[in-house]
Amino acid sequence: MATIEKQVQTHINVQLTERNRQTAFFRWILVAPVGILLYAFSSMIHTGFYASGLIILPVVFALLFRGIYPSYVLTFNHALLEFNARVAAYSLLLVDDYPSIERNPNIAVVIPDIEGGAALSRGLPLIKWLLAIPLYIVGAIYSLIAAVFTVFAWIHVSITGTYPGSVLKFVLGTLQFWNRVVGYALLLVTDEYPPFTLELRY
Repeated sequence: MATIEKQVQTHINVQLTERNRQTAFFRWILVAPVGILLYAFSSMIHTGFYASGLIILPVVFALLFRGIYPSYVLTFNHALLEFNARVAAYSLLLVDDYPSIERNPNIAVVIPDIEGGAALSRGLPLIKWLLAIPLYIVGAIYSLIAAVFTVFAWIHVSITGTYPGSVLKFVLGTLQFWNRVVGYALLLVTDEYPPFTLELRY
């Protein structure tokens, strides 16, 4: 069984009440500029709520031949993952704070301690993308359902100023699920296979 503490963890401080109805109503227009900026960083692959611009291949070679995860690459990949989480949280109406380029203490992505790469398998990164195919399929289903829930939440927040708690677990859980998958298959910061279930933490 996968240990959630050894996975990428995503913490978002979600405010359910007293939400900004005006910005919620125009959310998908307002997010466009920062979405374009994110796309500039991550224009290669799109999966679920995640756009990949991670530095991957050099990490695979560094782990394979040296057993090292370059610290400067990890810093960049971690920062990009957090930036994506801020944009996704805003787009999905989980927060009203406009996505900042710099870190936001209310939205944190925590990666496990990899001891500079010593805690990771040297050969497993070669096949993690293949092993993760079932996770991609499940994640795509989660994403479709979360998208429907988000449309409902958009209407609800725009009219009442409150985010429906009934859909929070699924929408936030889906975002957290994708970050765990990315942490395993693309960020390569864990050898623990992510669980298929939604493990909500916030």
